[in-house]
Amino acid sequence: MISKIKPHHKEKMAYVYLRQSTMGQVLHHQESTERQYALAERAESYGWMPENIRILDGDLGISGSRMTNRQDFKTLVADVSLNKVGAIFALEASRLSRSSSDWNRLFELCSLTDTLIIDEDGFYDPGQFNDQLLLGLKGMMCEAELQNSGREALGPI
Repeated sequence: MISKIKPHHKEKMAYVYLRQSTMGQVLHHQESTERQYALAERAESYGWMPENIRILDGDLGISGSRMTNRQDFKTLVADVSLNKVGAIFALEASRLSRSSSDWNRLFELCSLTDTLIIDEDGFYDPGQFNDQLLLGLKGMMCEAELQNSGREALGPI
């Protein structure tokens, strides 16, 4: 898996994207926050220089269902589109966005700019068909989870 990381990826920035859906999660699940910050060390262990690792933590406590209020997600998408990013590190790739349109836009841009997605499950190259399938499944599961959690909040039908 680590063989997917090429020298040209490490010449660009590694972005560590942190997100938890609510401030309650941020306050009461600090272990998750710490695990997300530790992804910067993981990027360094894979060969990125510390000065080439950028932590995006401004979206902590903001729902991933829309890009609207997530300034760091907007920064991430913009910088990927400008070919500045070699890899995006996230605890779980599906946590990058809960909106299928935002999710698909980001991964299409990653495919076009040869940007890797790295999470606890593995290394993904959105330009490779098998990785596209896996990321697509992760995105669909994430959206289904969001839809189901919305139904549960409404109570039984």
